[in-house]
Amino acid sequence: MSQTQVQETDKPQFYLKEEHHPEHSTMLGFWLYLMSDCLIFAVLFATHGVVGRNYAAGPAPADLFDLNLIAINTAMLLFSSITYGFAMLQMERNAKMETLFWLGVTGVFGAIFLSLELYEFYHLIHEGAGPTRSAFLSSFFTLVGTHGLHVTFGIIWLITLMVQVNKHGLNPENRRRLMCLSMFWHFLDVIWIGVFSFVYLLGVLG
Repeated sequence: MSQTQVQETDKPQFYLKEEHHPEHSTMLGFWLYLMSDCLIFAVLFATHGVVGRNYAAGPAPADLFDLNLIAINTAMLLFSSITYGFAMLQMERNAKMETLFWLGVTGVFGAIFLSLELYEFYHLIHEGAGPTRSAFLSSFFTLVGTHGLHVTFGIIWLITLMVQVNKHGLNPENRRRLMCLSMFWHFLDVIWIGVFSFVYLLGVLG
């Protein structure tokens, strides 16, 4: 009997029962990802800077862009960044429902931003100013569309985290994920400010 107990005790363990996630490794890895994304947008901005005035006898930015609509769209994304900040404050208070509320508001602002951007794309294409019309429009649709694609993935990520927080609460894993999404969301705000200034304002007023 005792020999059997000794044999069971001496069985090798092939897994760790304790937490083995290296501290701060996720945040470091996510910072590296954001830096790679910065390079992608830097290339797109540089491309637009080179070909942004090649209109191929087509419409110029002043003929196409509605700055009032773009200003509203910019406000939606900036408001979403503020509401995400409120969500993070509620997370620090360990207030689950309040965190979910502000995350939901953030998602609504993000969805409005995407809707206005899609409306702008539809309007431009309907007017014959599609991405194949000129080098300027090709670079414009690529740059703005890439940013919009990032916002789309951000909203999907946001909804996924809301489900996780609702199910498992504000545990350390969900807090870490919310911090990563926070960096991603604010990063998209910074990129959009560059798009608004460099593409829209300079295009119309320059």
